[in-house]
Amino acid sequence: MIAVRRLRAIPTWQVTLGVALLALGFLIAAQLASEGPRVRYTTQERTPLVETVNELQTQQDALKARILDLRSQIQVVEGQGEGSAIQVRQLNDRLQEARIAAGLIPLTGTGIVIQLEDSKEPVPPDGSDADYLVGSRDIRLVVEELWGAGAEAIAVNGERITPTSAIIDVGTSLLVNSAYLTPPYQITALGPPDLYDRLSARAGFVDFVRARSKGYGIGVSLAEPESVDMPAFVGTVTLRYSRPLPSATPAAPVAPVPGG
Repeated sequence: MIAVRRLRAIPTWQVTLGVALLALGFLIAAQLASEGPRVRYTTQERTPLVETVNELQTQQDALKARILDLRSQIQVVEGQGEGSAIQVRQLNDRLQEARIAAGLIPLTGTGIVIQLEDSKEPVPPDGSDADYLVGSRDIRLVVEELWGAGAEAIAVNGERITPTSAIIDVGTSLLVNSAYLTPPYQITALGPPDLYDRLSARAGFVDFVRARSKGYGIGVSLAEPESVDMPAFVGTVTLRYSRPLPSATPAAPVAPVPGG
């Protein structure tokens, strides 16, 4: 009872102040207890973090060097690619020339057209009907003369003549490539602007016209249009075998030229 009376005798403000000081003491003690591990933790982890940063920096420097090296390699490859592109263009140009020579590409340009027609003259009793008809020998001779005059492409009745083309007699018609052609025969030639003059100056062509036209009445007419259209070859281009052929084909029989 005496203790209770003493407590009641203590002023209220002193009790409140004591409680506040006690709480403050607990807070300060807790703060100090937490600061110690944090400082220790920071000190212990500092060295590994620095090492990690240094390693990452080293890796970054290596990656930068690798990037520079790859850029240099790309420049080298690009330089080689330009050379390869030039080679590809050259190969494409050569391929285009080969296609033109093989007759696989249609062409348009300057040229001439020669038309050969069967003779309308009567066949004499001792004559041969074949001599008064346009045959494969006539077509082949004109084609050869056109090549010799500088023709770059030739077609017979729309059939492109190629190195593998065959011109064969089939009765009164012709077989050119795989097409049957009937007279009159139009031989279209594409070449330089002076192709007509070159052909007219060739002795072989002049002799052919004299022999076949004047001797047997074979119709030979020439035209020089502003441009000629040359079709593409539509047959097969597979070459299974080849063999050399005679350089010239015998011409048709030559009849005496009146007054010649």
